[in-house]
Formats: sequence, structure tokens, C-alpha cells
Amino acid sequence: MSGKEMLQYGCVDEININGTCHVLDACLDHGVKRLVYVSTYNVVFGGKEIVNGNEALAYFPIDDHVDPYGRSKSIAEQLVLKSNGRPFKNKKGKLYSCAIRPAAIYGPGEERHLPRIVKLAKLGLLPFKIGATNVKSDWVYVDNLVTALLLASMGLLDDIPGIEGQPVVQSTVLSSSGHYSMVWTMTCKLSLEVRQALLLGKLFRVFYSFLYPLLSREWLPQPLILPAEVYKVGVTHYFSILKAKEELGYRPMVSPQEGMATTIAYWKERKRRTLDGPTIYAWIFVIVGMTILFCGAYMPDIGPISVFRTIILFFLRSIPTARGVFLVSMAAHIGEAVYAWKLARKFDPANARGWFWQTFALGIFSLRYLLKRAKK
Repeated sequence: MSGKEMLQYGCVDEININGTCHVLDACLDHGVKRLVYVSTYNVVFGGKEIVNGNEALAYFPIDDHVDPYGRSKSIAEQLVLKSNGRPFKNKKGKLYSCAIRPAAIYGPGEERHLPRIVKLAKLGLLPFKIGATNVKSDWVYVDNLVTALLLASMGLLDDIPGIEGQPVVQSTVLSSSGHYSMVWTMTCKLSLEVRQALLLGKLFRVFYSFLYPLLSREWLPQPLILPAEVYKVGVTHYFSILKAKEELGYRPMVSPQEGMATTIAYWKERKRRTLDGPTIYAWIFVIVGMTILFCGAYMPDIGPISVFRTIILFFLRSIPTARGVFLVSMAAHIGEAVYAWKLARKFDPANARGWFWQTFALGIFSLRYLLKRAKK
């Protein structure tokens, strides 16, 4: 989990803790014999470096988690593992359970991590990297995670020849179903130390906490970064999969190179079906500039409008000139928007309406991206 959803304390606890309790009760009521819980490495990671960690690591202190997600997953995982071997309520037999702690998951269709990074990068909102360039963390391709889950479920069988009544996996925590470490790098000249980025993350957390009732609204943008995410990208933490190999026979079916190639191909196809656009700075420049020009040219001197008019007169010397510039600019935006709509109907028909409105707002700053796509 990442972004503003991490700050929805009530919702996170309801799903991760209460939801897990409901699942456990249902298993015991209806005689479900095997339960594989998808946990997270956050149950043992909280900002301190972990190198080749394993199942012997103690749980990170509950009260020291910087977000409700890691805390709630830790509680839920322990509930699942303590339920291992519990007898059914109305039937003969027992419930066998285990937990897998996957690393950050990537692959086609993943919507939590890479999409957010890509979107921020497109908007020009990734001006710095966090921590050292040699920071490493586990990532796991989605197909490999599914393989691990299936193997874990099979390991919970209690009727394997030769070991009847004794599952291979007993309350075993698989610390990672990942298989390689990925160096977090971004093409940024600026760099922030972890403590500096942590301060920035805390500021965003406080600000978004005031917006708690609105966190579920789609129109509310994601925060730039939160404290838990600072640790994820700025502190080394990766784990051994030796136990998964020994107890479950786990072997990654997809190599890192194949996984990244498939993911990149997916994103190229997705990019082809979405709008390209300039950075947030172009949006601010055009929208604010046109607003100042309109207010200074047409609105009466109320509040800051007198300041806008002073700025306009400094550059354009007269109000009639300012009005003329505004009208010409609006005409240019409308003409470019119509041209973009016609061009998009030929080269990108699915997004023709989007190109029209984006070009209407941004003019040439948007149109040039469509022209590049048309050339390709």
C-alpha cells in the first residue's frame, strides 16, 4: 500500500484486522483446512537497515510503526499464525495457516507503486532522489508471488504420503517471495538524506491528516511522499528466500529481466492509450498567466487585481493592448484545440476529446506532444 490510502486509519484497521478475524472465523465455522495469509515485510521493517533478513527477525514494535498499514498487517499476521492448528468448531479437523511476506509487487496491471512514480515523474514532481544510490530493496514479479502462494497452500496439506497429519508448513513466515534486489535510482541531480526526506514526509502526513474526510475522494491528489515511503526507497532492506526454497521448493518462474521487459511493454502500451502532457510547471505557467491577464485586463480593481494590472501594464503598457493579447491568446488556444481534436481523431481517436480539452487549456504546450505522437 502507498499514498493517501495509508492514512485512512479506520478503513485500514477495518480491512486488515477485523477483516482477517472474519476470515478466520469463517474458516473455523465451515471447515476450511488451509489459509495462506498475504502479509508484508513491513511487519519486521520500520526504517532500520535489513540485509539478507530471514524469519528469525522479531516483529517491529507495534507502537513504533509510522503508518497504520504496517501496524495492522503485523497484528493480523500474528492472529493468523496463532490460529494455526486450531480445531474446527463444528467438524473434525484443524485449520492450518501460514503467512507470506511479499516484497513490493510489480508487473502488468500493478496500480500502486510504479504508476504513481511514473505520474509524478511526468509532472516534474520528482526533483530529488532519497538516500544513497546503492540502496537496495526487494521487488517481486506478480507471477512469482502467485507461484509462492500456491506452493504455500500445497505445503499446508495434512495428507501428504509419509507425513499424514503433519503439514510441511506450520506457522512458517516466508520473509519474502521476491528473488532479487533492485537499486532505487532516479535521474535527478538533487539528493535528500533520509532524515531530510523524512521531515518532508511528516509534513505531508500532517497536512493530509487534516483532509482525512476527503482521503477517499478520487480528485484529491496523492501526497508527494510519506514517512513509510521514505524508508522504503531510502533504506536498504532485502530478505533471503532460502526457507521458501527449502520448505516449499520455490523457484522464481520469471527472471528479473523477463519481468521488467513484460512490465515495460505493458507500460508502453498503456502510455500509447493515454494522453501525454507537460509538467505541472507548464500547467501553472499557462493557467496562472491567463488568469492574471484576464483579471488585469477586464476585472475592476478589487483585492489583488490591482497588483495583476500593475504587472500587465509593466509588460504591455496599456489596457487595450492587454485585452488584445488576451483575445488573440484565446483565439489561438481555440484554434489549436480544434486542430488537436481533428489530428487526434486520425492518430489517437480514443483520446480525441481529452486532447481537445488539454490543448484548449495549455495551447502549444499540449499540442506539441500530440504532434510528436503523430510523427511516430
